[in-house]
Amino acid sequence: MAIVIVGTLDTKGEEVAFAREVIEDHGADTHIVDAGVLGEPGFDPDTPADEVAAAAGTTLERHREERDRGKAIEAMGEGAAAVVTDLYEGGSLDGVLGLGGSGNTSIATAAMRALPVGVPKMMVSTMASGDTEPYVGISDVTMMYSVGDIEGLNQITRTVISNAALGLVGMATNNVDAAADDRPTVGISMFGVTTPCVKTAREYLEEQGYETVVFHATGSGGRAMEHLVAEGVIDGVLDVTTSELADELVGGILSAGPDRLSAAAEAGIPQVVSVGALDLVNFGPEETVPEEFRDRPLHVHNPHVTVVRTNADESAELGATVAEKLNAATGPTALALPTAGLSMLGVDGEPLHDPDADEALFDALRTSIDGDVDLVEMDTHVNDGEFALAMAQKLDEYMSDDEPEPAV
Repeated sequence: MAIVIVGTLDTKGEEVAFAREVIEDHGADTHIVDAGVLGEPGFDPDTPADEVAAAAGTTLERHREERDRGKAIEAMGEGAAAVVTDLYEGGSLDGVLGLGGSGNTSIATAAMRALPVGVPKMMVSTMASGDTEPYVGISDVTMMYSVGDIEGLNQITRTVISNAALGLVGMATNNVDAAADDRPTVGISMFGVTTPCVKTAREYLEEQGYETVVFHATGSGGRAMEHLVAEGVIDGVLDVTTSELADELVGGILSAGPDRLSAAAEAGIPQVVSVGALDLVNFGPEETVPEEFRDRPLHVHNPHVTVVRTNADESAELGATVAEKLNAATGPTALALPTAGLSMLGVDGEPLHDPDADEALFDALRTSIDGDVDLVEMDTHVNDGEFALAMAQKLDEYMSDDEPEPAV
């Protein structure tokens, strides 16, 4: 078993050496990747910094001359990603450990994000108590706050680094093959306000012999699903909750970017798509909702999330966007419309109920989808069990006809 440690040995050599000692004392081999640029390493690494730079198509000398820290960090992150990918593909990597401040956190996590989900990844960082999205992205990077700065060894840093190193060894020595499942895999999108629909559909699909993976439609969840579809991990998609498209259009905080709802179409895998939670846009605490939206119906979902209603114009534009993406699909595709409500909050009597806005969405979809997209329209709300089963059964029909190879 080999643990790769990505560190800047010109500034964190003592700390990396300590982590190496802890790991090797517990029976694992180590491979040290030096990502330092400006100084000489405290000890000889297994992969020196000039090789990391070369893997990014650049040289240490160039970055030492330019002394542009931002460019150097970006290049060394790219190089470290290439190095660890080669080690993993060559069977010489069972886990990755990183430790450092903002610079090496950027470099080491770039390397971690290049590896498949399931490869153990642990980052001890001074940045782990803040916004970690730039470092974690849609990967399974584990971040541990260093508490004290990683500058020398003391009772705090020794304890934190030891815990991280031993945690990674534990992850890497876990021989349970979590991916050993020969069932076709279905990706499902969910939000709190579409949970009953997803629960019913998921249970049905699992009864039919599928493995399901549910993605929370929080921006990163949608990106993760799109990525795994593109990677071939997912064989079919039940896209119940496309609300991230509304955040992308209107400026909410949970956008998954412009490529949401594209991967399944491009991959040609079966997909059944609905409009769950397209009746809302997400913002932060109520006081952070922009002034321009304060005259709309809104709902405080929790102390950190406030949702506002999409209006008729936005709904029509969302309908056109969804139709355009579905029309581009190369595989079997259905659009499922629940005409009595798009979410728990959008049904009659709830704060985001707006039949006119819903109808603008439906009209745009009906007039824009082409004949290759199957339309399933039901006079129910999205969380009605009948609607959930109709979606799941349609996807099962597609996947049974398609007979996809199981995900690997």
